[in-house]
Amino acid sequence: MVEIRYFARLRERLGCEHEELVHPGGVFPIASLCALLAERGGIWAEEFAGQRPIMAAINEQLESLQAPIQDGDVVALFPPVTGG
Repeated sequence: MVEIRYFARLRERLGCEHEELVHPGGVFPIASLCALLAERGGIWAEEFAGQRPIMAAINEQLESLQAPIQDGDVVALFPPVTGG
């Protein structure tokens, strides 16, 4: 099982703070997770089909979208943020 947490714009647009998905096994990068979410269509496709930038963390560590997700991981997905 993989826990997915949504932050900022994603949480607001999707109307979802978190969910759990069964890990499909094998090497499963964050980019594949985003593609899987985009397959839901509608707002999910708008946010995860690659048109909008997404940042991710696995177990509170920032990662590239090519980083593999393991069973039991917590994946955070959020839009890029800026600070001052």
